[in-house]
Amino acid sequence: MSSILDGRPGLAAVIDQVAEVTGYLWQKGWAERNGGNITVNITEFVDDEIKAMPAIAPAKQIGKVLPYLKGKYFYAKGTGKRMRDLARWPMQNGAVIRICDDCASYEIIADEPVMPTSELPSHLALQNYLLETGSTYKATLHTHPIELVAMSHIRRFLKGDEMTRVLWSMIPETLAFAPLGIGIVPYYIPGSIELADATLEQIKTHDVVLWEKHGTVAVGTDIMDAFDQTDVLCKAANIYMCARNMGSEPDGMTEADIKEIQDVFKLPKVRPC
Repeated sequence: MSSILDGRPGLAAVIDQVAEVTGYLWQKGWAERNGGNITVNITEFVDDEIKAMPAIAPAKQIGKVLPYLKGKYFYAKGTGKRMRDLARWPMQNGAVIRICDDCASYEIIADEPVMPTSELPSHLALQNYLLETGSTYKATLHTHPIELVAMSHIRRFLKGDEMTRVLWSMIPETLAFAPLGIGIVPYYIPGSIELADATLEQIKTHDVVLWEKHGTVAVGTDIMDAFDQTDVLCKAANIYMCARNMGSEPDGMTEADIKEIQDVFKLPKVRPC
């Protein structure tokens, strides 16, 4: 069976990386059943033959007008599809979509009429923002990191930048690789426009966004970069929980320690120090 990837090594490499990352998500326990989703901007790999491909399913409304996405192409995980299956068969568990000229709808062009993730409005709103701001980020990842989701069930960590402060203080690399910290979005219905809007506001000033009692959203230059951003913060959360399991609230690095790292590595001095 022919595929849009045939004869396009650049595009095939992007999809191979998506498959690799989805395998990691499953192994970590972050992708139960059909949990989580991925969207990657693949427009740079689109040639005239792809542009001429007809839709293979009726156009669907996004729910928002996203002007910077006109004519752009994305690979998106399919709704109801399992990450562990996508790791083996990415084009049977995801699809290539094209944003229509009205900037408010999309159509599937390859390989199969697999409906994209129900979280597509959130993903595309982020992609629209990235293009609007000239960002080099092309990938968005939503997953369910156990430790971070667990922390979102504790009211203390939902207030201000308390979660960022705690995660930064667990290990220096967290501050170095996530210098903007983690933004908190209160609970909204999954797939809702309200969730998309709230996520967009938080990602403007944070490295990763945590949906209360649900999961995280990260953006990156590619899907591996977005995974790494999430993984760094989840490692810090795991260290925190290990210390708590030994019977004490961990001391963590002091504010002076954190400021020193910011100074030495010339990191942006933002919340909470």
